[in-house]
Amino acid sequence: MTQFHTCSEPVTLVISEVVDADRIADYEGWTQGINQAAQQFEGFVAVEVLRPRDNAYSEYVVIVRFDSYDHLRRWVTSSIYKRWIEKSHGLISKRSFRHMTSGLEIWFSHPHLSSEEQTIQPPYYKKVVLGVLAVYPLILIADTLLGSFLEPLHPRLGLLISVIFVSALLTYPVMPLLTRILDFWLYPASSQQQR
Repeated sequence: MTQFHTCSEPVTLVISEVVDADRIADYEGWTQGINQAAQQFEGFVAVEVLRPRDNAYSEYVVIVRFDSYDHLRRWVTSSIYKRWIEKSHGLISKRSFRHMTSGLEIWFSHPHLSSEEQTIQPPYYKKVVLGVLAVYPLILIADTLLGSFLEPLHPRLGLLISVIFVSALLTYPVMPLLTRILDFWLYPASSQQQR
């Protein structure tokens, strides 16, 4: 059983499922059914199914988003969820779960989009621009604050310490703050609808 902790942050559940090659059509029908059932639960945000690229290894990745751990827990502990999981026996040879409350997919999950629109992401170039706006100043700050401390160290060790410093600040508060400030640019259509 997957363990969850009480938290009010949005949560993403990433499910990897290896499907028996001769049951792919059945699995497609099953995954559509369980995902429709999840949408009926409070706090559901979005679901995305990434289909296998290699026919020789039919691994599906299902990304399910809820607005909090509590709502996700209600879904995965519900009798409806358990019935759907029982129906998957014989379809899936291997299944693994991973949940997260931070990362790129959280940075670009828009809180004001409907569940149908939630899979819409900003264009790639906007993500790149946002990344540069976030990372470049952090590198300059790391160089200024840590430069004299890191200078006597081996260059690779110094680089590792800089990367840890930048990554820690990037995950929180820099990227969440930047995505809020630049919301109007990342999601122009949604920003106009809110006015």
